[in-house]
Amino acid sequence: MTIFINFLRSLLLTIIFSFVAPMLLVGGGLSLLSLIGHFPGLQELTEAIATQIMHFLATFGSGTPLRGLFVISLTWSFVGALFDMYAYYRCQILRIDS
Repeated sequence: MTIFINFLRSLLLTIIFSFVAPMLLVGGGLSLLSLIGHFPGLQELTEAIATQIMHFLATFGSGTPLRGLFVISLTWSFVGALFDMYAYYRCQILRIDS
């Protein structure tokens, strides 16, 4: 029973961290662009890059960048959960074989 609880805890943490990771990456990237935009001569470039990021997110969100970010985050969390389940399964198979 303790192995199953450890598996569920690992799976839950993987899902949470995999969901938060793209949000932090996109948020950090947009924040960095905002900071770089304060340098003279770089404002137009950083605005163009930020606009392209928003258009990219809106593509996945049916026109809404925030919804696109949630879709990408949910996809990352699903893939992270699949990877965690595979790693757990592989660990169990290697434990049985030895």
